[in-house]
Amino acid sequence: MRCCAGSSPSAALCSGGWTRSPWAPAAVTLAHPVAVSRLPGFGEGLVSVQDAGAQLAAPLLDARPGMRVLDACAAPGGKTAHVLEKAGERVEVVAVDIDAGRAALIRENLNRLRRSAHVVVADVRDTGAFWDGRPFERILVDAPCSSSGVIRRHPDIKLLRRAEDIPALAALQLAILRAAAGMLTPGGRLLYATCSVLPEENEEVIARLLAAEPQLALARMPAGGELAPGAVDRRAGAQLLPGAEAGTDGFYYACLEKTTAGI
Repeated sequence: MRCCAGSSPSAALCSGGWTRSPWAPAAVTLAHPVAVSRLPGFGEGLVSVQDAGAQLAAPLLDARPGMRVLDACAAPGGKTAHVLEKAGERVEVVAVDIDAGRAALIRENLNRLRRSAHVVVADVRDTGAFWDGRPFERILVDAPCSSSGVIRRHPDIKLLRRAEDIPALAALQLAILRAAAGMLTPGGRLLYATCSVLPEENEEVIARLLAAEPQLALARMPAGGELAPGAVDRRAGAQLLPGAEAGTDGFYYACLEKTTAGI
């Protein structure tokens, strides 16, 4: 769970069996499950339900006041809200999702957290349907994936997901990333994130992206162990493994920057 900007874990929370994360500054962990409606401060926008591993996205994206930011696959809006919290109100965020129902969740979460963004229902690959041509300084692609990193919380994934699904997902991820690259300003940062532990969806997608988009280059990011306890460096990016030392779900992150080459 994340304590939102301007709030902190209260003595009441911690005495109720909630503990602060030793490595994620805004994260607290519940000792026992609690209904969302009963979380102290949830309705007031003081806390959000978000895995500590997911809380790495906003710091890695590093959006700053005055920047224009795209959250390309934004629903349900947890990372969108965190980006707004980290960067402040002087950042312009466009939050896109292909599904109208899930886009409504973005608005609902932002309203609860008293944050604002321009929420758009669109296929982010079809940039002409929503993009006004003004480039973004920061783009987050939290891509659709196999969700293999969250099986511990959703064991049905093992029954529903098939090996033949992965190539199609990887193709979709690459297409979204290439569309995002076209909207990124030179010098801008693109953060790729999945909740997958499969190389085919992670570093292999990044390798294909770099081959197809020579104007992109890997950006410096913290080494795996500096990012989170037990995180593992990959050829590109870093992998958090589910249930490892950090106690998070499985996540993959890779940071890229757009150079002037190839533009």
